[in-house]
Amino acid sequence: MSDVLDPTPYDALLLLSFGGPEGPDDVVPFLENVTRGRGIPKERLKEVGQHYFLFGGVSPINDQNRALLGALRKDFAEHGLDLPVYWGNRNWAPYLTDTLREMVTDGRRRILVLATSAYASYSGCRQYRENLADSLAALEAEGLQVPRVDKLRHYFNHPGFVRPMVDGVLKSLAELPEDVRRGAHLAFTTHSIPNAAADTSGPAEDHGDGGAYVKEHLDVARLIVDAVREETGVEHPWQLVYQSRSGAPHIPWLEPDICDHLEERHGAGAPAVVMVPIGFVSDHMEVLYDLDTEAEAKAAELGLPVRRSATVGADPRFAAAIRELVLERAAKESGTAVTPCALGALGPSHDLCPVGCCPARAPKPAAAGADSPYA
Repeated sequence: MSDVLDPTPYDALLLLSFGGPEGPDDVVPFLENVTRGRGIPKERLKEVGQHYFLFGGVSPINDQNRALLGALRKDFAEHGLDLPVYWGNRNWAPYLTDTLREMVTDGRRRILVLATSAYASYSGCRQYRENLADSLAALEAEGLQVPRVDKLRHYFNHPGFVRPMVDGVLKSLAELPEDVRRGAHLAFTTHSIPNAAADTSGPAEDHGDGGAYVKEHLDVARLIVDAVREETGVEHPWQLVYQSRSGAPHIPWLEPDICDHLEERHGAGAPAVVMVPIGFVSDHMEVLYDLDTEAEAKAAELGLPVRRSATVGADPRFAAAIRELVLERAAKESGTAVTPCALGALGPSHDLCPVGCCPARAPKPAAAGADSPYA
């Protein structure tokens, strides 16, 4: 794909992310955006916001997105790919609707979207597609020309996403004391979601126990474990675990929680644990608080040596992977046969989310899928 530098028919790439507060005064308004429609009192939001206040009211996600934007623009320029890159968020400035309006004003008519979520799920894919549909409807209501919007396929098993995480695990293992390194367990972490949302994640044929969400994470974990074994000669015990649960206690969410897992591993005699946040593209608040703060405090209480490996962030290999995915999708849209790049047992994900993929909690229009009202 690196020899093909024509992005036609696309004329822009949109980095679409969650957003986060950039100062103490932003925290509660940001959380109001995130929870809009759920009727959560402001006092409760102030309690939830304590995670952010510990870090000066600033989420690292916006700076990390700025770094990723820079990495993408640098990679595109160095490889002669003439494709402007924009950035819009769901829940904080720069807001998605404002960015799409800017893109339309700039004359962009065919837009590819890169979401900062690598896996299939309602909150990681379908909800972004609903946000896109809402923003496109807003532009239409303003009398603006509505652009054609497509979303890049899930990239959880692209080598440019996987290999940086392998290197992160190797580095973390090397940082452990030598006497516990060989027996260290790997805890692959991702955001917990309700069991019902996991079971219906991905296309209908993937629905079932854990759905595509769990299958995809397990596939990535196996890839990393195999790569670490090949490079070190050690088969480390491992498990997929979860973090950042935020739902009502009576609703079943994916388990075990990372802190419970650390306690269980310590009780079973594990000499050390490396936490591997495969479910996160960058070191944003869930990583800094739930792993680097809460989980590390639990490990210290137990006397269990732990390390947390790096997320992909703005790694140049990830930027190169996005370039390859852009060119792959452009070639397909232009009628050129290509072989998608993917590791593991699951193969490349679909380009177009089918009807019934990661169904919404309530029927709502979603762009960039087979059921899009803006095809």
